[in-house]
Amino acid sequence: MASTPTALPTAAIRTLALVGQAAAGKTSLAEALLWKGGAIGAPGSLERGTTVSDYDPMERRSQHSLNASLMHLHHLDTRIHLVDTPGYPDFLGQSMTALEAVETAAVVVNASTGIEMMSTRMMGWAQERGLDRIVVVNKIDAQGVDLQKLLGQIQATWGRECLPLNLPAAGGAKVVDCFFNATAPDGLAPDFSSVDAAHRALVEQVVEVDPDFVERYLNEGDVDPKELHAPLEQALREGHLIPVCFASAKGGAGVAELLDVIVKLLPHPGEANPPEFLRGEGEGAVPLTAAPDPKRHVLAHVFKVTVDPFVGRMGIFRIHQGTVTRDSQLYIGDGRKPFRVGHLFMLQGKDHVEVPSALPGDIVAVAKVDDIRFDAVLHDAAEDDHIHLAPLPFPKPVHGLAIAPKRHGDEQRMWEILSKLVDEDPCLKLEHVPGTNETIVYGLGELHLRCLLERLRDVYKFEVQTKPPRIAYRETITANAEGHHRHKKQSGGAGQFGEVYLRVEPLPRGTGFEFVDQVKGGTIPGQFIPAVEKGVREVLALGAISGNPVVDVRVVVYDGKHHSVDSKEIAFVTAGKKAFMAAIREARPIVLEPIVNVEINAPSDALGDITGDLASRRGMVSGTANGSPGTMTVRGQAPMSELLGYQSRLNALTSGQGRYTIDFSHYEAVPPNTQQQLVSQFKVRDED
Repeated sequence: MASTPTALPTAAIRTLALVGQAAAGKTSLAEALLWKGGAIGAPGSLERGTTVSDYDPMERRSQHSLNASLMHLHHLDTRIHLVDTPGYPDFLGQSMTALEAVETAAVVVNASTGIEMMSTRMMGWAQERGLDRIVVVNKIDAQGVDLQKLLGQIQATWGRECLPLNLPAAGGAKVVDCFFNATAPDGLAPDFSSVDAAHRALVEQVVEVDPDFVERYLNEGDVDPKELHAPLEQALREGHLIPVCFASAKGGAGVAELLDVIVKLLPHPGEANPPEFLRGEGEGAVPLTAAPDPKRHVLAHVFKVTVDPFVGRMGIFRIHQGTVTRDSQLYIGDGRKPFRVGHLFMLQGKDHVEVPSALPGDIVAVAKVDDIRFDAVLHDAAEDDHIHLAPLPFPKPVHGLAIAPKRHGDEQRMWEILSKLVDEDPCLKLEHVPGTNETIVYGLGELHLRCLLERLRDVYKFEVQTKPPRIAYRETITANAEGHHRHKKQSGGAGQFGEVYLRVEPLPRGTGFEFVDQVKGGTIPGQFIPAVEKGVREVLALGAISGNPVVDVRVVVYDGKHHSVDSKEIAFVTAGKKAFMAAIREARPIVLEPIVNVEINAPSDALGDITGDLASRRGMVSGTANGSPGTMTVRGQAPMSELLGYQSRLNALTSGQGRYTIDFSHYEAVPPNTQQQLVSQFKVRDED
């Protein structure tokens, strides 16, 4: 059982998220930091499934992180909260939410593979959120790495403000400090550059933010780094300095030094840029600054929610203001009824370490609170009910899968379980599509949804069947036409009689449906006109040629006949329905398909492949633009049917680095061969 963490002042708290590309070694680095800090007896292994952060059975099987995992350790009388995040683009939501909980984003770069797309994305988002940023170059002892070239790549990509705090030595087996020391220890020279040059570059970069230190530096030739705390914090806050630390999680080089950097140089919650809280909604929202003061009223942000069938719902939150204790009464967002904090936990991977209280800067959790939700602000004052954090720009989930229970009657239970899983991830979406009567779950890619289905099966023991979502085709007409039907049924006693004459006219795309009554002389009595419309609307819903809803048509009923005894509502429903179908078949009907706006973000060197592939999918490129360094954004339009499973194709074109979003634009006629196929399929179903 882990010991209870002691209460520490906010100045003795550091928060750090390890972010970056998959296989950069973030989980191994977290293990090394926990071990060096004395939180665990020995580093765990990804291969053996013994790491603190990758404790989920699926993570152990796949040997990579799927969720953001929380840990903590103590070093030099300071508590360090660590968040280990996934590196695969499919799990961006888990990585991005970690940025809401920390002061510093540590972008971990694999020394062998260099800067990759996920690293650049996380660096950009951390900058947008005003976080301090450091770069940790991991695996510096790997064979054949060129660390000097990699440092140049880092500076070319993320700016000349990326300066090394240490330099690798002895072929990556050791590192040499460059900030506090101006010369290397005897007998230990860095593998490239010099300690003196790196030290001077750091000091000059830091003193630039303070004119007094600039003058001292010019006059005296150097400044004691121990005096540079205030300008160093300013340089980090403003992004004027992005430290680069070299390390090897497996070999141990630079790990102890990285702990010292975290404690001695990185900001505590009172020194970093404050989070972007807002009071109110929409354009009327006003900025609000949370003060990291333990004596003020509580403001905390729920950045992660987990739902376990045995433990229940757990909310993990970062405290920005005030003190939370056991028995605290907290409101959730604009909720009117507070909940009582029965147990307060700090997380160590899967272990829940109970604590009596937590202060600004601490990351803690409460369990079995059914109303807690992702992105909620927890507070202890009723007047703070309209406070929220500025929203993160989460990528839109567009990779869809139609899902249905294997057992008939389990639809409600399936929806409830899926809703719990979707609650855990802001980049999952669940919806029921009335037009196709399907339940669709959307994610960021095939891997994202595959993991969702595995959890559904392994954790909740629920079996489902899946298929690609149906395309929401529509039918319409392109010419005027007339239709007529007489419904007459006699089977002893009172019969059924109704006769309807109508005409159909096409309407502009997007107009919808109009029903017009132009019957004269009571040939169809007024009480039966709604029955005619009902029959017409049945065809609108079910389709006439391909089994898809009919849109953008005007129906004018202008004549008919009735019988004083046999005319009934059902007769005019049937007559209206069949007259409308007859008219549609004469009005040159066509099938329409949804066209979507598509925006693709991918490495620049894949631009030609992407535009060519989009053209092969009947798409059209409308423009391109430069994105973050090394990336391009492609905008265009394409039929929705051509983008089913597109993330898998995009992964193949971009080595897994591309992302795309879609938004509905309009409907257009399908190609003739597609219409012929849809119509013939409908005829077969109709005959069956």
